[in-house]
Amino acid sequence: MASPASRTCPRCGAPRAPAPECPQCGVYYAKAEARATAEAALTPPPEEPPGSVLTEALRPEPSPRVWRGAAEDAAREFYIRAFALPGALLGLGLLCSSGMGRTLARIFFSMWLHEAGHALTAWLCGYKAFPGPWATSVDEVRSPFFSVLLAGAFGLLVVRGWQRAHRPLLIGGLVLLGLQFVGTVLVPSHVARALIYFNGDGGGLVLATVLMATLYAPPGSPLHEGWLRWGFLVIGAAAFVDIFTVWWDARRNFGSIPFGHNEGSGPSDPSALTDLFGWSVNTLVSRYMSLAWLCLAVLGGLYALGLYRAHAAWRLTRGAAGAAGP
Repeated sequence: MASPASRTCPRCGAPRAPAPECPQCGVYYAKAEARATAEAALTPPPEEPPGSVLTEALRPEPSPRVWRGAAEDAAREFYIRAFALPGALLGLGLLCSSGMGRTLARIFFSMWLHEAGHALTAWLCGYKAFPGPWATSVDEVRSPFFSVLLAGAFGLLVVRGWQRAHRPLLIGGLVLLGLQFVGTVLVPSHVARALIYFNGDGGGLVLATVLMATLYAPPGSPLHEGWLRWGFLVIGAAAFVDIFTVWWDARRNFGSIPFGHNEGSGPSDPSALTDLFGWSVNTLVSRYMSLAWLCLAVLGGLYALGLYRAHAAWRLTRGAAGAAGP
């Protein structure tokens, strides 16, 4: 038995004629029926009246949209902490293995940290000093007035760190105050002068380590957000490799030690330490290498801790976002 719809035109509703098209509106019955079927399939079903408990219970919840940006950032930070520091030391080590690369590293990086090491040690020991290229001018006697000014500056760092709840600033100010107290009050002047000479290369190693350590600045800090930590990493790694190579080679070849006199600034640091303060060459090399190994141990600890924290953060964000990980 034919349905009522089959006896009328799907378009105008006129009685259906025994022909392929409607004599009333001229539409082809087959095309009109196909279009009506397609429109019926696209029409959404009528909504249930609100307030139906059964309807609300059976309605599927929309799938949440997952933000994967945090997982991607955590993964990127993990790989940075895994490969950036070893890669910088290895790459700049290869660069410094050539004469030209070593010269460039010394002129643009290690020389400045070397002179900064002299000046910083002098300041912490109560002497006024003015660092410059290839030489640092240091006063012959301590300056109490300068020491008070410097202590005030370090104290201001402590106060600012306390007021802003900025732990690195607070700790840094306290450490500098402690070092200044030891260097100015407890260290005799002749020992302080020896430290100033020693901490050309010694201070360069320490400052290079500090610069490389900025790679592990906490997320959200200015060092972490910008490109500054990458510049510090390159400067620190280049200076460290250059200074380390000098004293590594000196273990077997004392001729690589820069003994002699610098024009206009007196004896070189190794010459002053051996001639004026009575250090033996073996003692000189041993102390520089001990400091270098200590700096590398600190970097190794920071590397392991930073890698552990980055991996933990990656696992946490990966679990939240469902991202793939290590």
